[in-house]
Amino acid sequence: MTSEQSLPSKYNPQEVEKNRYSFWLDGKFFEATNDTTKEPFSIVIPPPNVTGKLHLGHAWDTTMQDTIARMKRMQGYDVLWLPGMDHAGIATQAKVEAKLREEGLSKYDLGREKFLEKSWEWKEEYANFIRKQWSKVGLGLDYSRERFTMDKGLSDAVQEVFIKLYEKGLIYRGEYIINWDPRTKTALSDIEVIYEEVQGHFYHMRYPIKDSEETIEIATTRPETMLGDTAVAVHPDDERYQHLIGKTVILPIVGREIKIVADNYVDKEFGSGAVKITPAHDPNDFEIGNRHNLKRVLVMNEDGTMNKNAGKYEGMDRFECRKQIVEDLQENGILFKIEEHTHQVGHSERSGAVVEPYLSTQWFVKMQPLADESIKMQQGAEKVNFVPERFERTYMHWMDNIRDWCISRQLWWGHRIPAWYHKETGEIYVGKEAPEDIEKWKQDEDVLDTWFSSALWPFSTMGWPNEEAKDYKRYFPTDVLVTGYDIIFFWVARMIFQSKEFTGKRPFKDVLIHGLIRDEQGRKMSKSLGNGVDPMDVIDKYGADSLRYFLLTGSTPGQDLRFSWQKVEATWNFANKVWNASRFALMNMEGFTYEDIDLSGELSLADKWILTRLNETIEQVTKNTDKYEFGEAGRYLYNFIWDELCDWYIEMAKLPLYGEDEAQKQTTRSVLAYVFDQTMRMLHPFMPFITEEIWQKLPHQGESITVASWPKVRQEFHDEQAAKEMKRLVAIIKSVRNIRAEVDTPMSKQIQLLIQAETEAIAEELESERQYLERFCNPSKLIIATELDTPEQAMTAVVTGAQVYLPLEGLIDFDKEIARLEKELEKWTKEVQLVRKKLSNPGFVNKAPEAIVEKERQKEKDYLDKQEKVQERLKELKN
Repeated sequence: MTSEQSLPSKYNPQEVEKNRYSFWLDGKFFEATNDTTKEPFSIVIPPPNVTGKLHLGHAWDTTMQDTIARMKRMQGYDVLWLPGMDHAGIATQAKVEAKLREEGLSKYDLGREKFLEKSWEWKEEYANFIRKQWSKVGLGLDYSRERFTMDKGLSDAVQEVFIKLYEKGLIYRGEYIINWDPRTKTALSDIEVIYEEVQGHFYHMRYPIKDSEETIEIATTRPETMLGDTAVAVHPDDERYQHLIGKTVILPIVGREIKIVADNYVDKEFGSGAVKITPAHDPNDFEIGNRHNLKRVLVMNEDGTMNKNAGKYEGMDRFECRKQIVEDLQENGILFKIEEHTHQVGHSERSGAVVEPYLSTQWFVKMQPLADESIKMQQGAEKVNFVPERFERTYMHWMDNIRDWCISRQLWWGHRIPAWYHKETGEIYVGKEAPEDIEKWKQDEDVLDTWFSSALWPFSTMGWPNEEAKDYKRYFPTDVLVTGYDIIFFWVARMIFQSKEFTGKRPFKDVLIHGLIRDEQGRKMSKSLGNGVDPMDVIDKYGADSLRYFLLTGSTPGQDLRFSWQKVEATWNFANKVWNASRFALMNMEGFTYEDIDLSGELSLADKWILTRLNETIEQVTKNTDKYEFGEAGRYLYNFIWDELCDWYIEMAKLPLYGEDEAQKQTTRSVLAYVFDQTMRMLHPFMPFITEEIWQKLPHQGESITVASWPKVRQEFHDEQAAKEMKRLVAIIKSVRNIRAEVDTPMSKQIQLLIQAETEAIAEELESERQYLERFCNPSKLIIATELDTPEQAMTAVVTGAQVYLPLEGLIDFDKEIARLEKELEKWTKEVQLVRKKLSNPGFVNKAPEAIVEKERQKEKDYLDKQEKVQERLKELKN
């Protein structure tokens, strides 16, 4: 045998995967060709943040994309799978600042330009790290088109979008209550806030009415904000407070007079029916303040400490201030009750800090007009298809309840806002270039929210705003986006409305939504639980193919996936099975070439059957992968390879391969070569490394399996009759094996085998397959007939169209078997007595949980069934 056609005896994924990726890259097999004879198919990668290692969720997400891209490439599409990374403003800046702190520096020590240099260095380091991880997973990315959200081309697109939205009046600057992260000192959008249940308190206070003995009761969870109160509000129809509307309250500690106003927002039934109004520290209070022309008094600094408006509390941390103010209010008799209160508190997704509703001047996108257009598109033929469909409701619900989007961030790392303010007049200038008399202008210090640039990702990466760009014209809109359900609002929705606004098209035809990866107990993976799993560790132990196959087949679209080392090991066992089966096939193909494959000879039943099953598997794998049902596709592949190709066909192929008939030998080799070639192609998108390794050793045409054509169903190889005959043959062989196991008779011991066929046709069919029955049943004597003198004492099995008899004489030692069965009968009789005793006890039946009682009843049924079967066997043997 030539060395080119041999595989090592042991499957070692590390060896198999070692240099394969560079072979693919050197061959440029992943590069989109702009070949106009082919239909284009495009995917853009959800760009990972340049902040560190990729996690299992990334591996899952990208493996699904790779599977789709590899299959489409093999199906003859001109595939573009575009890679790239996200600058991840807050997250990256936080990492760079932390690194500087280790060196005893702050960003202010460096200044903006030097700090940005450090950030770019960080980006380069981690981008290289991410590419190495992509290579280990085996991702077929077109690196010639790699993008970064702060590339010049993408930055131009960001500026274009900002300026156009500003000119249309859809971007504006205003003073609003925003989510503020005091740790990173930047604004956050609503969806960058994670709400967690926190045990807090309701603080009940009585504010004194001016020139009166009366007080008005209010309650708050944030007493430190009372220093910024500018009103107390009641419902206009609340009879309790009619006489107080328009009067003033003396704000405790501060001594400021504040009005009592009537507003429909107040819930009469909740608490005392009166609420404190702090327009600079609460979004609802802000709206009430606007309606009643109230002052906005900000009492905190950007870092969460109290400012000069907090009087004697100036400089204190907000939570320290809360403690102190509570003590002071209690001493003054203002605070009269504190009750426990569990409530949802917003935390910064990035830093974990408690988010502060904070009055700030920021840039916003007016969302309603953009949302309306996206909703309209979703009702037409050019809608985005959500898979699973239920996630469309999630998306539409968010669009229907949209709020304006705060897009400015108080950071240095990111796309700087293209706005300048006149130093004397305060006039705002927005444009790509700075104003001419630049010394009179100052550019906005802020950058744009990271999601502002990633919202443009599907088209900015293709060359937009140049609508004549080659890739933009050919590959946009993209075909599918793969992402998790946790960023439908963050990213999916924003890509849709920005794409509709600026290209007039949907950004992708389909969006495949997957869940989260959890641990074996179903818990979310997190640093605090210490239950995270590094995909690189899994690859180092079991190989990328095993990890990929587990990820792809472990759940259905939209569902979470539980990671299990045991299941990854099971997929390694499957890969090992594929390896060993291929090794056997190759050992029997010495000197056999692609030109030698000839399927026109006389095919055996096994040949016809395996070719039929191959056809059916191709059909199911193609259909399910096209529907993104990777688990189903993987199940069909697994069953075909393990149960049919390995366990049956290969064993049956040994008969002609080890026989004397050269023509039969050549036909069997041809079938083996063809079936293994087609099977490796089908398995390739799931397990790219092992399939390339095996395919290269098989008789083949072409440079790489990555660009080999996808298998097609060949009707000339579809033989229903052969499938039916094989099904019966397998059923007979399995029944004989089961009977042997039941009576503890090894395969090495010859036995008599009698098969009674229902019809002459079935008898002739089984007679023609006698070689298989003799090889796999090891009979001393085999009789196949429609009429039989059936033995009185025999083990029997019924299969479709035939009955199987194994005479007991010679099969077992009667005396030993009777003794064994009598012992077994004694065991089951005792078990029946014990369980019946329990069930006849009223104390147990009436007091034990229903599930426990039911379990005992099931035991009784099971033991009785076993007792009966043993009694029947004893009766047969003693007659």
